[in-house]
Amino acid sequence: MKQLINLSATFIFATTGIAFADPLPSWADTEARTRIIAFVDGVTDASSEDYVTPSDRIAVFDNDGTLWGEQPVYFQLIYAVDTVKEMAKNDPSVLTSDALKAAAAGDFAALAKGGLEAILEVINATHSGRSVDDFQANVADWLETAKHPTTGLGYDQMTYQPMVELLSYLRDEDFKTYIVSGGGVHFMRVFAERAYGIPPEQIIGSYSDSSYKMVDGEPTVVKEPGIAFVDDKEGKPVNIERIIGKRPVIAGGNSDGDFAMIEWTTAGKGPHLGLIVHHTDGEREVAYDCDSHIGQLCDGLEKGPDMGWLIVDMAKDWSVIYTGAR
Repeated sequence: MKQLINLSATFIFATTGIAFADPLPSWADTEARTRIIAFVDGVTDASSEDYVTPSDRIAVFDNDGTLWGEQPVYFQLIYAVDTVKEMAKNDPSVLTSDALKAAAAGDFAALAKGGLEAILEVINATHSGRSVDDFQANVADWLETAKHPTTGLGYDQMTYQPMVELLSYLRDEDFKTYIVSGGGVHFMRVFAERAYGIPPEQIIGSYSDSSYKMVDGEPTVVKEPGIAFVDDKEGKPVNIERIIGKRPVIAGGNSDGDFAMIEWTTAGKGPHLGLIVHHTDGEREVAYDCDSHIGQLCDGLEKGPDMGWLIVDMAKDWSVIYTGAR
């Protein structure tokens, strides 16, 4: 049936000049685009042996480095550092450690020397001890004014236009799209619906401990110190199974932190598509993979092609990078 529709569309264009909208206009005419469209055609054509019912059309994507940028450091950490700066302006006595002092100075190198413990201290200082509503309002305010140090764009303008189009295309074909990211779930829920069209209940991420309290007479969920679950690496398929309850048909990522999620997805019965965004564009973005300090991609590049995964070459396969740079 879908083949007949495609033939009809070709005939209508040839005879009337009326063109159908391109679902992926920011993707170059390369094998990557061809494979994606062929896969979606196959799983949505009821006459195809690869047909997947709409209720099973689940697509999951990492966020950092897959749907938006992640260099020079994760944007959520930049938010945390900027927040420490504001806290210190109001009350310098909050700078009780080397980690917090480094954050207040915007010294990411010094913060990195403190390792994970230092970063977690900054995260706890800026993410905990406040209600979820207050935290998300603060993130929203930050996104209104904060600019990336290299591009000068707002952080939510640094979504990848080709991936935004892919998400929209999949939803038009009755896929349910999810974010499955190591980023904080409360952080991503602030912008994901506006930026990607993905509602809060379809955001799966890392989360802190929380508690229910009465605050000034109001029932409140409060973010507590500590990390309850890290949604990265092997944690991703575990959380997908726990929250979605179905193995996805499509999984996309950009680093070895996404390897387990894509591996588990593509090991399922029936048709499946594993996709890796390879950061090859050093002119329009940042070129990096195995040697990067974040977003390391080693196993995915080495093993992914033999497992049938699609490796998306940003420089070759995307005609546009950032949504805000069109």
